[in-house]
Amino acid sequence: MEKLLIVDDEPILLKGLKFSLEQEEYLVETAIDGEGAINKFYSDKYDLIILDVMLPKMDGVEVCKKIRETSNVPIIMLTAKGDDDSKINGLEAGADDYLTKPFNILELKARIKAVLRRVNIGEIHKTPEIVISDFVINTLGRKVMIKGEEINLTAKEFDLLLLLIINQNKVFSREELLEIIWGYEYFGDVRTVDVHVRRLREKIESDSSHPEYILTKWGVGYYFRD
Repeated sequence: MEKLLIVDDEPILLKGLKFSLEQEEYLVETAIDGEGAINKFYSDKYDLIILDVMLPKMDGVEVCKKIRETSNVPIIMLTAKGDDDSKINGLEAGADDYLTKPFNILELKARIKAVLRRVNIGEIHKTPEIVISDFVINTLGRKVMIKGEEINLTAKEFDLLLLLIINQNKVFSREELLEIIWGYEYFGDVRTVDVHVRRLREKIESDSSHPEYILTKWGVGYYFRD
């Protein structure tokens, strides 16, 4: 269960965000100013921080810079509408994403899930070698062996295969795959995913028309079956 820290000086917004995110089964702690955020950060471990730019005692950009001195914890900045300078400063300070107030809570939830997925994929890439079923994946050299034979994959094909393999039997929608692998947010041509899955099957399946590994959950998406 991921633990979040929300930092905002608007009590009503803070209370609402805490309640809504707890409904998603996140553990949520809060702070109302920059100093409080830093104190919380040093005293506990968080999987993601939601950080407002305009804060008393120490603004969000300074808090972000302070956190980045010792940690790569994902940070989503909250900025005022039209405040482009704050967005740029936040990203330059090390924020992973930003959201403009006022925002839809569903959009915030989607951003949180997207950032956490990217972080999890990054952690997997730190594992030098993954062996599953007939596959041996060298994540550092970005090479794939199937039954002792090296398969030549493009960068996106490799990332797609790795994601599916490390999440065996988990079905990903085309939109999720588009967002995770290609970085598109919310909209995009999902046919891109279908084309890459088809090409990947042609390379790793003995019969791509009757796949054994990358399967389709009709009406939902794709998954890897050992």
